[in-house]
Amino acid sequence: MTILAEAGATGRTFTVLLFLAMIAVTLAVTVWASRQTKSAADFHSGGRGFSGMQNGFAIGSDYMSAASFLGIAGMIALFGYDGFLYSIGFLVAWLVALLLVAELLRNSGRFTMADVLSYRMKQRPVRTAAAVSTITVSIFYLLAQMVGAGALIALLLGIKPGETYLGMDADTAKIAGIVIVGILMIVYVTFGGMKGTTWVQIIKAGMLMGGAFLLTVLVLAVYGFDMGSLMGDAASASGAGQAFLEPGLNFGKEVPGDAWQTLWNKLDLISLGLALVLGTAGLPHILIRFYTVPDSKAARKSVNWGIGLIGSFYLMTLVLGFGAAAMVGREAITEQNAAGNTAAPQLAEAVGSHFGGSAFAAVMLAIIAAVAFAAILSTVAGLTIASSSSLAHDFYNSVLRKGQASEKEEVKVAKLAAFGVGAAAIVLAIFAQSLNVAFLVALAFAIAASANLPTLLLSLFWKRFNTQGAVAGIYGGLVSAVGLVIFSPVVSGSETALVTSVDFSWFPLANPGLVSIPLGLLCAIVGTLMSSENNPQRFADLQVRALTGAGAEGASKH
Repeated sequence: MTILAEAGATGRTFTVLLFLAMIAVTLAVTVWASRQTKSAADFHSGGRGFSGMQNGFAIGSDYMSAASFLGIAGMIALFGYDGFLYSIGFLVAWLVALLLVAELLRNSGRFTMADVLSYRMKQRPVRTAAAVSTITVSIFYLLAQMVGAGALIALLLGIKPGETYLGMDADTAKIAGIVIVGILMIVYVTFGGMKGTTWVQIIKAGMLMGGAFLLTVLVLAVYGFDMGSLMGDAASASGAGQAFLEPGLNFGKEVPGDAWQTLWNKLDLISLGLALVLGTAGLPHILIRFYTVPDSKAARKSVNWGIGLIGSFYLMTLVLGFGAAAMVGREAITEQNAAGNTAAPQLAEAVGSHFGGSAFAAVMLAIIAAVAFAAILSTVAGLTIASSSSLAHDFYNSVLRKGQASEKEEVKVAKLAAFGVGAAAIVLAIFAQSLNVAFLVALAFAIAASANLPTLLLSLFWKRFNTQGAVAGIYGGLVSAVGLVIFSPVVSGSETALVTSVDFSWFPLANPGLVSIPLGLLCAIVGTLMSSENNPQRFADLQVRALTGAGAEGASKH
């Protein structure tokens, strides 16, 4: 069976043409949206004019990133049941967003998460902390997507060591991929604002669902739509047998004779689950999506649409993962990419070969490649607009200009911020190509769950909560999540660590959430109790606003 690196010149050309066609369509949408973007509300929230279904597709698009599509399919292909745990965590997380955050956030704020956090507190320290947290989460997430983009382009063009394509070797192609993605995301956000970004995300959601559905149906067709037969073949081909279909192959491993390591492994699984389930409701690029709809009913509806799309998508990744394990094989997948990130494209090629020989294999490979690339573009655009809106609205207008900046000035700064964030992400991603993509995504979720979610919930539900508590909670969660990862086996002290020459790891868990989330919450509570600031009337006003939406348009002006 051919592997991805052996895709022929025809397949490469078709892949490049599909990429160019997709980019042309999304740029045309961006140009159209730029003509509709006239005010700060248009730029930051798309004029609040999107329906629940449209916003649901955009939410799904934001969430179903290349890390989801390529990463989870690869993890299921390599680890079976344990790989699917990521999907379950990501999906269950939406219940937290739906029940605790979506409607209240839409009613309480205007453009950003900080609108809610700072409503009954001192604006400048809270908005500064929120902007720092937003930028930190977004940069880690951006790096994961852009490093993935570089690797994906080099792999999909099939550039082998010593070879070139269009004058590029594999390393040059990776850098080119990062730069192209960075430039496109700057263009989408700078010219299209939230309106352009949302329509790009809606288009990408359709492409991703369509591509995944096509591949899923073809894989099931190979096995006569018998899922049991597919899972049996996958277990046999995995080399792990029945253990492939049971928990414990990757997470929570039992180490014979080492009770402590067994305990740490099991606690690490709980820690990862906590970060995945609680992190979603604190991700800035997800939270700002609730401001693009006209009312709280549409916000609820958009989350329902998002859950439906995301749930369907993750069920399809189950078929894709088992299909890759059965039809491509563990050895061929890990030979191409040790983390399994190319399992889905390899499966597309294998299925294409099964049904129509090398020509159809090239077509299927190109389609799945274009879908994965679209997933990256969509997610990085969402992250960039979340960062630029926070810098312009929270930091520039509210902190530096004390709320006196005009709408035109704020939008101009947001566009400059998008350019700055994009440029920084390009440079950092080029130097961060050796970093583990899954580690970057997990860290972004851990920071969101530790710094953003506790302060957001306390702001909405605790009357005594105040400025000092919000600032302490955000910085406490942020520093503990990043700090614990630095001293964990992810960075040093293990065979797969980022730094192998030295060992300064003393924190035994790869995922910090089990410790950093309670620490963030504790910092927020202690910080609050150490301050005498208390404003019950503003809390009552916020409750009325959160439950009714009354006066939400002006939430950030107080």
